[in-house]
Amino acid sequence: MSQLAYEQTEPDDQASGEQKLPLLALIALALSGFIIILTEALPAGLLPQISADLAVSQSATGQTVTIYALGSLLAAIPLTRATQGLRRRPLLTLTIIGFAIANLVTALSSSYVLTMVARGLAGISAGLLWALLAGYAARLVPDHQKGRAITIAMAGTPIALSIGVPAATFIGQLAGWRLCFGLMSAAAIILALWINWRLPDFAGTKQAEKLSLAGVIKLPGILPILFVTLSFVLAHNILYTYIAPFLTPFGLSGQVDAILLAFGCSSLVGIWFVGVWIDRRLRDLAIFSCLLFCLAAVIFGLWPEAEIAVYFAVILWGVGFGGAATIFQTAMARTAGEHTDMAQSMLVTAWNLAIAGGGIFGGLMLNHIGVSAFVPSVLVLLAACLAAVVLGKRSFINAG
Repeated sequence: MSQLAYEQTEPDDQASGEQKLPLLALIALALSGFIIILTEALPAGLLPQISADLAVSQSATGQTVTIYALGSLLAAIPLTRATQGLRRRPLLTLTIIGFAIANLVTALSSSYVLTMVARGLAGISAGLLWALLAGYAARLVPDHQKGRAITIAMAGTPIALSIGVPAATFIGQLAGWRLCFGLMSAAAIILALWINWRLPDFAGTKQAEKLSLAGVIKLPGILPILFVTLSFVLAHNILYTYIAPFLTPFGLSGQVDAILLAFGCSSLVGIWFVGVWIDRRLRDLAIFSCLLFCLAAVIFGLWPEAEIAVYFAVILWGVGFGGAATIFQTAMARTAGEHTDMAQSMLVTAWNLAIAGGGIFGGLMLNHIGVSAFVPSVLVLLAACLAAVVLGKRSFINAG
């Protein structure tokens, strides 16, 4: 279907000032995010099986997740910059095929080294794909629908975390881990065909229009968004990564799986809520997400031994976090304009740095201070995040 078809409106839509969203195209982007998360997280759920099959320790097998994240972190900015001039649909298709190849090699490999190489390739593909998704969704619709389009395009992430990973883990335990990676490879091929069928193509950035990395960072409003992303996700990962040791002193370690399930389900509610309001209340949603997370952290600090209070806090936290990626990416798309892809690659890098930082700083606090340090550190980070949102009027704008 041509790009023009997505730009036309029906008579009723013109009268109301609304344009129908290109749902099939946006669902294809959402499935891309679904494959990214599933490919990234699945080894954690199948660690014993993969470890036994490759004849390495479980700690060594766990590095398949690490090298994936490292590839994504290192590749996002340089690859996005190097491919700015390429047409968008062939680039997106090629990136999805990268997942198909990486997952197929992982499914067939009997060598730990080859598996690590394949996982690194998958991570590199993820770094570029994350940078492309929000910008592609934003290009499909007019300005006043960008937030809703990005929400749909990013819906694959919470769905993968709350439903996809547990389901794939169950299938892997039942039928073998190799089948799971083989199925993901087949799904990536089908998705690549769908993208070529349903997505319009867009030109890359012309050489004369390209900005350097420093030039994009200097665009008004970019740095506050990066700071908000870094502080919010760092606070999240300190708590999320070490939720089991955090709950252990209070006798809730046996309920970690149920608590994480509650978090995943409530995050779906969060992304739905954000999708409804994001095109009109972006800044309000950013403030609301920070406040919900702050309230959850306060409850964790005051009543960590109370089961009902913990579950209530987890639900607040999940709702607050569920739409956070969409909020930050929409703010970046609005602020960066035609330089969205490059700006989104910086956001991807900030997000991955926060994930790594959560593991590092959370581990240091756990070893040297104890779990009592988690809530105060999370609240300090969220206070800084909230201040940046409130003051960043150029970055987080309520559109009416």
